[in-house]
Parts: sequence; C-alpha cells; structure tokens
Amino acid sequence: MKKRELGDLEVPALGLGCMGMSAFYTGDRDDEESVATIHRALDLGITLLDTSDMYGPHTNEELVGRAIAGRRDEVVLATKFGIVLNPDDPGARGVNGRPEYVRSSAEGSLQRLGVDVIDLYYQHRVDPDVPIEETVGAMKELVDEGKVRYLGLSEAGPDTIRRAHATHPIAALQTEYSLWSRDVEADILPTLKELGIGLVAYSPLGRGFLTGAIKSYDDLPEDDYRRTSPRFTPENFDKNLELVAVVERLAAEKGATPAQLALAWVLAQWDGIVPIPGTKKRSRLEENAGALDVELSATDADAIAAALPEAAGGRYGEAMLPLLGR
Repeated sequence: MKKRELGDLEVPALGLGCMGMSAFYTGDRDDEESVATIHRALDLGITLLDTSDMYGPHTNEELVGRAIAGRRDEVVLATKFGIVLNPDDPGARGVNGRPEYVRSSAEGSLQRLGVDVIDLYYQHRVDPDVPIEETVGAMKELVDEGKVRYLGLSEAGPDTIRRAHATHPIAALQTEYSLWSRDVEADILPTLKELGIGLVAYSPLGRGFLTGAIKSYDDLPEDDYRRTSPRFTPENFDKNLELVAVVERLAAEKGATPAQLALAWVLAQWDGIVPIPGTKKRSRLEENAGALDVELSATDADAIAAALPEAAGGRYGEAMLPLLGR
C-alpha cells in the first residue's frame, strides 16, 4: 500500500469512509457486510478508517469498534466531535466546541470504539461561539493525556486553521474535494501546503454520483439523505448526468472505471491529499483500491478537469452552508 503523510501521521494513500454503513445512505443497511468490508480494507492495507460520533448517532462508532476488535494495531482510527443533532428535528444541526464538550465527546467515542486512544481526532464543524484556541486547547489536553494522538479540523476556513495550528499542530483538514467540488483550491489548499497540514478528502466520488452507478433520482432509497442534496434534486439531476457522462468517457480512455478515474484525479492533485471514499460493500472497496494503479500526469489531470462542465447545484443545502468554511 502506498503511504502519504498527514502532518507527521503516516497513513495509506486511500482511506475508508464508514459513515454510509450506518447513516444517511442506509437504504440497504447490512452490518455483516459492512464489517466484512472493513476487514477487507485492512487486508488490502486501507487502514485509515473514518467515523464520527454523529453518524447514527453513535451507531457507526459502535460498528467500527466491533469490526476492529482484535485488529486494533493495524488501524489508523479517525473520529470526530462537534455536530449536535436534535432528536425532535432530524434535519437540524447544531455545533458545540466548548472544552467540557470536547472531553465528554472523546470519552464517549473511546468507549463506543472500544479503544484506549484515537489516532486522529477532528472537530467536525467549527463553533463560532467558542474561540478555536479554547477548543483546540481542550483537544491538546487529550493528546497530553494519551487519549488522542493527532488533531484535525473539518470544513474550517484559512484563518481558523492558522489559529488552531498555532495552538497545537493540526495534522489534517477534512473537507469535500472531488472533480465536482473544487472550491478548496482557492484558499484552503495553499494554506495547508504552507503549514504542512494534510487534506483528507471526503466525498471524493461526489456522494456516489461520479461512479455512474446512479442513473435516476428514483434510484435513491426513500430515506437517503441525497434526495435533499441540491445536486441530486430532480431539477439538477439530469444536468449532472452530463458531467458523469464525460467522466465515463475519460475513464474508458484510461482503461479505468469512473470511480477509479475520479479518485486518481484527487490523488494526483497533491501528495498531501488522502481521499476517503465511503462504501459498505467489498466489491466497491476493491474497485476503489484500483484507483491507486491509475497513473495520471499533471497534463492528464488538468485536461480531465477542463473537460468537465460545472456541477449544477451547491454541494450542501441552505441550512448547512453556514457550517462551512468558518
């Protein structure tokens, strides 16, 4: 398995996002297959596993914990805190970065995961009401106590990244990055490269759209989060199929699947980027792993990006936009 570095943390060049095994994309939830997928990932050397306390909530951490029992020493375990769900309003999202919440969240995650230490602990979204120095200061205490090894942020803005990094070294920023979500290139990527912070790219397959496997809005299960995502709504769906058609054509020219081309493109942008495509099926995991064998030159990567039409619709709906880039 090829390796990359997130700050001083060495990880495989490709990770596994575990969210969809338990939340948001769960139309055909199958915990047995999900555990088998995690085991297969470890066998392939895809040892960076990504979860969060809000996936479920809590049930995804429990699933990952069961899957890695007996194999903990093989795993780079990443989880997150900070998004607060409202049980009375499933669509509502709050954030909490208070120091006492940081500690209680970490203790809960350690228990659910069944481990003594979290390898990479992210603040899932920045709390605008708590100075980042206070939140990261509380995260630093967890490092000092041996409960966390490395720190990360998710969807933070450049100024916040700098202030956090000055408080304690930040190993990674997690944010969305793919062929159809490239806004991080303007300010975020230059900041990360300057500070020596890695980028963990979530949704590198455009929430599955870029794989070409989703051909109709009706292919999405009734309870699937993507039914409310702007790029999947009926008014944008057909427009974005045109983008996918270009990805399919370019992939065929390279002898790759659309998913493999999309992942190879992200990997080619910088050696400090680690994509974490999510899947709950071994077959898709193995397909994704094949992206590591797809060679793209800088010229290839630029030509692929230039050939794509702009995605129709934003990457999140109006309710979630205020949580991004803080």
